Amino acid sequence: MRCPFCSTEETKVIDSRLVSDGFQVRRRRECGHCHERFTTFEITELVIPKIIKSDQSREPFDEEKLRRGIQHALEKRPVSSDDVEKSINRIIHQLRATGEREVPSHFVGQLAMNELKKLDKVAYIRFASVYLSFDDINQFTKEIESLKD
Repeated sequence: MRCPFCSTEETKVIDSRLVSDGFQVRRRRECGHCHERFTTFEITELVIPKIIKSDQSREPFDEEKLRRGIQHALEKRPVSSDDVEKSINRIIHQLRATGEREVPSHFVGQLAMNELKKLDKVAYIRFASVYLSFDDINQFTKEIESLKD
């Protein structure tokens, strides 16, 4: 860490404390050159990765797009909006937890399918039939059979 007073890189930490309920670290530092003291705050950088689409283009993660897809699959199904929001938050948390700057779109689709499988089996099949592009009734039947297991 550079000293804000003389710009030297010779600084040392003389005190560290957790702040903001443990989500931040406050560090008291001293410059080894000019002996000035200063405070820094350290927080975790949690970035939602960009999405790599099937055509290899990149786009920022769009929470609303995810929400629309899940809500469309859940249309006229007995699932509360609180449960939908919890699922969306779990997906976002899993994306952040990858630590990656970019993830393939199929990874996000798989996370959505996993959440829908927990929420509602019919919504899961609806989503899977579009997402996995079922070509015939056999693929559809196979996916339904896998749910029975």
